[in-house]
Amino acid sequence: MFGHTKGAFTGAITNKEGLFEAANGGTILLDEIGAMPMSIQGKLLRILQEKEIRRVGSNDNIPIDARVLAATNTRLEQLMQEGKFREDLYYRLSVIPIEIKSLRERIEDIMPLVYHILRRETPDGQTPPALDPEVCAILESYTWPGNVRELENAIKHAMTFAKDNKITKD
Repeated sequence: MFGHTKGAFTGAITNKEGLFEAANGGTILLDEIGAMPMSIQGKLLRILQEKEIRRVGSNDNIPIDARVLAATNTRLEQLMQEGKFREDLYYRLSVIPIEIKSLRERIEDIMPLVYHILRRETPDGQTPPALDPEVCAILESYTWPGNVRELENAIKHAMTFAKDNKITKD
């Protein structure tokens, strides 16, 4: 996330910019922020407060101007109570919290997501496979405990075994 300088550790043969440097002037997505170790949380808090990073092995600070989006599937409030997430970092990140319901609570989103995944996974110049109506009913009736990631994997799996460019329940 922070980059490193040449010689900072064994194998650091060149300077390498980190994710925050690469996102400078843009946006960085920190996925699964709830799983971030406490040791890194403090470093992230410093970046957000000071708006600068320091590469591993360097004494120089580099100014950073990046919008930060943080995502998690865990309740950060619960992690704070358990001592697994810093309260100060929580309040620094939760400027505009957006809660998205699980996929099982958004049945109307399943088919648009399915068609999006089909288009995205179909090679350019080819037609996405058709869906048997029975497949649509199955997809909409499943509870999707793994949310969109599970749906995405199911569609990729189905595309692999599609016959005559059609996905059936088989």
